[in-house]
Amino acid sequence: MSKYLVTGGAGFIGSHMCDKLTSLGHEVVCFDNLSTGKNIREKFIKGDVNNINDLRPVFEQNNFDGVFHYAATVGVKRTIENPLMVLEDVKGIMNILELSLKHGKPKVVFASSSEIYGEPKEIPEREDGEIDPKMPYSVVKLIGEKFLEAYYKEHGLKTCSLRFFNVYGSRQENGGYGFVVGMFIKNVLNGLPPIVFGDGSQTRDFVYIDDNIEATWLAMQSDKANGEVINIGVGQPITILELANKIISLTGVDIRPEFKENTRMDVIHRCPKVDKMIELLNFKPKVSLEEGLKKTIDLQASTNQDI
Repeated sequence: MSKYLVTGGAGFIGSHMCDKLTSLGHEVVCFDNLSTGKNIREKFIKGDVNNINDLRPVFEQNNFDGVFHYAATVGVKRTIENPLMVLEDVKGIMNILELSLKHGKPKVVFASSSEIYGEPKEIPEREDGEIDPKMPYSVVKLIGEKFLEAYYKEHGLKTCSLRFFNVYGSRQENGGYGFVVGMFIKNVLNGLPPIVFGDGSQTRDFVYIDDNIEATWLAMQSDKANGEVINIGVGQPITILELANKIISLTGVDIRPEFKENTRMDVIHRCPKVDKMIELLNFKPKVSLEEGLKKTIDLQASTNQDI
């Protein structure tokens, strides 16, 4: 049995990682400030990763084998409204790396983002291709990647940065600060049209939560992934309009998408090159978009709760 720290462990992806580790028989410390996620796990410590005084005792009192760093300000609307809060997350990244270096050198896996690419200069997007982060959120993710690379090269701390493409599934926020899959499903199940901004021709690559978690767990275990940046995606983009219509079809609700003027700073296209993920992690996503959406919809419909 190993022991892992999951920052942001009460959030959407973090809570699923906590469940994965527990199911494998590992000991898990879930660390979160509960600013967004509320999925509290058994061994929970409330604290802010950006506050070294909150985080230091956690490392002093535990001997971690690995750290999954998810804690961050997330959601397009929230990050645009709170740019200074987003920039604070740099402190959290530094705190994690410094404390890991001083307390046993557990491997650190960092949840980065496809937002680093900005508006892509090439499709599919390659880890060694051009990047063009536009917003504070993506700039912070890039800074995080560079810090992890430096700590690996200069201090021998095992690290890995994973550029997540659009992850979806149960427990994802679907309110005003939520994400497109969750918001579409919530609307349709409530008899409301999914809101599509612009003409819906924007493309995204959607990864079911179970596949994302499996890839991240493999990155923690793989020595080949040390010091690397890896796209985590499917490589099969779909337009937002197609997504809306697919969700409508799967629910069987007689409704059509509603179109609104797009005044947001949306990136038009997203599609990862996933060769590096396949090579270094020996992993390919197993859950099709239709299967993943159906699982997510069924859970929402059966529990009558936010997914």
